This record gives sequence, structure tokens and C-alpha cells, in this order.
Amino acid sequence: MPITEILARNAALYADEISLIEINPDIPEHTPSWKEYELVETDPEKRYRREMTWREFDDKANRMANFLLGRGLQKGHKVGILLMNCLEWLPIYFGILKTGALAVPLNYRYSEDEIRYCLDLSECEVLIFGPEFIGRIDAIRDQIPNIKIRLYVGQDCPGFAESYYALTACCSSSAPKVVLSDEDDAAIYFSSGTTGFPKAILHGHRSLVFSCEVERDHHKQEREDNFLCIPPLYHTGAKMHWFGSFLAGSRAVLLRGVKPEWIIKAVSQEQITIVWLLVPWAQDILDAIERGDIKLDQYRLEKWRLMHIGAQPVPPSLIKRWKQYFPNHEYDTNYGLSESIGPGCVHLGIENIHKVGAIGKAGYGWELKIVDENACQVKHGEVGELCVKGPGVMKCYYNNPQATAEMLKGGWLYTGDMARMDEDGFVYLVDRKKDVIICGGENLYPVQIEDFLRTYDPIKDVAVIGLPDQRLGEIPAAIVELKQGFICTEAEIEQFCTALPRYKRPRRIIFEKVPRNPTGKIEKPKLREKFYTGSIVEAQTESQ
Repeated sequence: MPITEILARNAALYADEISLIEINPDIPEHTPSWKEYELVETDPEKRYRREMTWREFDDKANRMANFLLGRGLQKGHKVGILLMNCLEWLPIYFGILKTGALAVPLNYRYSEDEIRYCLDLSECEVLIFGPEFIGRIDAIRDQIPNIKIRLYVGQDCPGFAESYYALTACCSSSAPKVVLSDEDDAAIYFSSGTTGFPKAILHGHRSLVFSCEVERDHHKQEREDNFLCIPPLYHTGAKMHWFGSFLAGSRAVLLRGVKPEWIIKAVSQEQITIVWLLVPWAQDILDAIERGDIKLDQYRLEKWRLMHIGAQPVPPSLIKRWKQYFPNHEYDTNYGLSESIGPGCVHLGIENIHKVGAIGKAGYGWELKIVDENACQVKHGEVGELCVKGPGVMKCYYNNPQATAEMLKGGWLYTGDMARMDEDGFVYLVDRKKDVIICGGENLYPVQIEDFLRTYDPIKDVAVIGLPDQRLGEIPAAIVELKQGFICTEAEIEQFCTALPRYKRPRRIIFEKVPRNPTGKIEKPKLREKFYTGSIVEAQTESQ
């Protein structure tokens, strides 16, 4: 079935129950609760808390769909979404899907050139954007002639766009008469760009529905649950974790901000039961508790049952530390790619906390294998490339058959992640294939070094990259970000690293903030760009 049928079912069964809540902590709390936003005069940007029932959710999606259909949008057309997390985001997304068109979520950090590139690559004809992006869209509007409709979600609509509120409020809230199947195309997502310019990832309704089933099987969402969604909705990770709540018909809270105090306060006020965090956010919460900025006894956290993490390797030391403050929490690690419809193709499982450090086993309905360069499965303990297979694998990289052929082979998705499997069948990530450092003929896997360095108390975050060396080819360099208030020298870190085998020890220590994208992945291309060129010059000078 198409995923839009789940929304229609929820609206029929739970019409007057709350589906979504948006909290904007930057706005004073005394602002009254907000229920209806069809009037142009309503300003959602000035509301601390807004909420929506399942009936309203479906009605808004139908109005969006009927507006687009009335403007000539047809099955297979593409609609770009460039919005910060907000209550409008998901009704717009589902409204697009109800027309048979494809939703194309865009990263809110994209520059003008990246926005233009992604709109062109995905062949979008409509762009829906928010107030944060007026300047960027204005700068490129003459360079995106294929965009026939520019729809603005906010107050004070710019002259080069049309108002979402004014136009959709006049449209019917009845379901459009468009026949959809689970084989139809549904959405184009973009890769995170950590290894180059983003690629367009095509998914159908079948894989979206499968993602709902995977998430609910893994985390057992029920009607009484309440999911706190913090990551950006343009990314599969946030939306597909919410999909478990969506399938269960339970509510979710969209939190616009990542400050530790905001997260804990939202959990307390909204009686949250499930939170998905990125590693830096979990670290920040623990740091705030230990500094005394957050006093847990001042909050109502008894309903919080599950904390899970994905999008990056999780240091075992972090979870050990977490359990000291939240001993009753269930915990899970989730692994996935946008190409595998986000999280869940591999997951640890809440019953396997004794295996923290592993990403787990094949998820519900998934298969996995680890192969060498000849596509032969490696033995337990050996490092190879992780491959996954299941109903959630992308259809292709849109308009890129060469990249598709490199990634999809015989129904298997070659992830580009190097991994190993232990004797119990649990998979451990070693590193990205392209991030492996070859130092003096030895393969070094940065994640192993990063995990070790994160156990050193003064270190908040760390990234290890390869820098050129005249004699060894490459050497490992550690970019180290210290915790607030901590002082540490290069010599102290070098002394700590004597516990590592000599060939794994960083040859350079650089004190610098570790850049991460909105889904928590380290942006190593930025670090290489910043430090690589100077290292080449140094290496050449040393050889002369």
C-alpha cells in the first residue's frame, strides 16, 4: 500500500487525538497553544508551542495536494521542500505524495549553488521554502527556470513567491482522487555529501512503508508512546524513526533546537517516552548534568523508556556513562543509509546492550554480508565492505546510472563502510572505505583511533584523518575538540596514546572544533581541505 494510506487511517481512527507538536524554545512560553493556522494573519513563527490533530494533519495534506493538482502537477513530477523543522513540514510532504508527485527534501545548510544543483538534478518544478531561505532563493531564482511554482511558508511573503497559507486555505480538504500503488515512486533524498557532491536517491512507496514496519518492530512503539524528534526532517534518519510512531498512531514532538536543557525540558513537559539522539547531543546532555546546569531531580523523566543513537559509530564509553545517570533506559544503536531508507537495516537491539560498540545484526526484513574486493564473503573477524539487501534498498541514484551500478550489484547495496563480524554474528563498523589511512603499507581505520581517544576525559570530540607524508605516504592526524573548561596539551594526549599500538598512534595532534553535519556525521572532507594542502607543502619541504 502507499504510505499515504497510513495517514488516512490515522485520521479516521484517531481524528481528534494529537499527532504532532512543535516546540520552539527561542520563543517565550506564555504564548498560547496553537491549533489552527489557515488564516494569513496567524504567525506560527511567534508561537512557543503548536499542536495538530490527526484529522488536521490529513486535512492539511489534502489541501496541499489539491492545490498542487489544481496547478497542473501530475504523477511523477517533483516538488522540493526547503524548510526548517516545523509543524507544516510533514503535512506538506504527505500532500505532495498524495498527488503522485515525488517529494524532494533539501538540506537546510545547502548553499545557493547546492540548492540549484539539487533542484536541477532532481528535475523539480515546484519549490516550497521558509523564511530562513529567502536570500538564498532570491540569489538563484533566475538560475532555476524549471521551477514554475515558488511557495513560501511564512509571514511577509516575498514578491517572487506565493503564500502557502493563503493558497492552501482555499483548497478542499477532501482526499484527492489519485490512484497510488506501493510500486510508485515517492521521494528523492540526497546523500549527506560526506564523500563529495550529493547524489539523488530515489525511493518508492514500498520502501517508505517498509521503513515504518522496521522501526516499529525494533522499538515497539505503541499508541501511548511519544517520540521526540530533534534531527532535521529533510533527512531519512529523523523521519524514518518517526515512522514507527506514525504507524502506531502515536504522537510526536518536533523540537526546534538541540541545547541539552531544551531536550530535557521537552522530555519532562511533554512526557516523552522515546528520544533519538546523535552522539554529540548525548555528550552535551551528560556534560550539562556533570556541570550542574541540569539537575535531573527537577524534571519528570519517569516516562522516558528508550534512548537510541544512529548516524555514526557510538563509543561504548558514552553509553556506560549514560547508564550511570539513566540506569532504567533501554538503549539501541541503529545503522542505515539514505540509500537503505534510513535507519534499521542493521541494529543492535534493546536486548543486546552488552554488545555496545557493535552496530548489531541484520534488521527486521534485512540481510547483510561482509565482502572482500572480489565480492567474496570474508571470515569472522576479517575486515571487508558491508553490504545489505532488503525491501528498503533505493531504486537507483536518480539520473546517475554509473553511480547506481557501483552501489547496487545483484540486489545488494554496497555501503562503502568497512566492517567486521564477531563470533556471535554482531557487526562492528571499522570505517568508511574512503577514509582508510594507508600508513607505511598498514591499513589504519580512523574510527578505532577515535573511539580510543574519546575515552580520555578532557576530549569532547575527535576526528582522525590521513595527511600526506613523504616517507610513509600518509600519517594519522587527530583533530581534537576539548570539553568546556578543560585544558590539555599535545604531550598529554601523546602520553595517553602510548596504550595504542605504535602504528596506530596519531602523528599529529590538532586542537580544533570537529565539524559535523546535521545528522551527526563528521565532515572529514572539510578537515582534509583545511589541513591537507599545508601538509603536502610540509612533506615536500622535508624531502628537499
